Amino acid sequence: MDSDPKVFVFDEVAKHNHQRDCWLIISGKVYDVTSFLEEHPGGDEVLLLAAEKDATDDFENVGHSLSAIEQMEKYYIGNVDMSTVPKPIDYRLAASQSVKATTSSAESSGSLLTLLQILVPLLIMGVAFYLQFYGKKQ
Repeated sequence: MDSDPKVFVFDEVAKHNHQRDCWLIISGKVYDVTSFLEEHPGGDEVLLLAAEKDATDDFENVGHSLSAIEQMEKYYIGNVDMSTVPKPIDYRLAASQSVKATTSSAESSGSLLTLLQILVPLLIMGVAFYLQFYGKKQ
């Protein structure tokens, strides 16, 4: 490693996203894994899918061995300016908002149903009363 590593912006790193030129961002560091694609035990597709984003979570969720982590150093080319990396989408948050929207629409549908359950019998009783009252007069 250099004593003064190069700092990349995210957009620059994201351009390196194919088999002939593949860079990954893991824990704020940039790795040129192009020469490792064919050797990767999980296949090159896994690494290519991790390009163009912060691959830290993907890397950590796999549970790499200590030797795999040590091997990464030879692919290290610099750091990424983390302020330029887009925030990942939190799908759990989006799902909970969707549930809230569904719940609120279900609540409004439920209140409409309750209102109809009260109004329809009253309307029927009103019509019956009208027919009874005006039916006797004729």
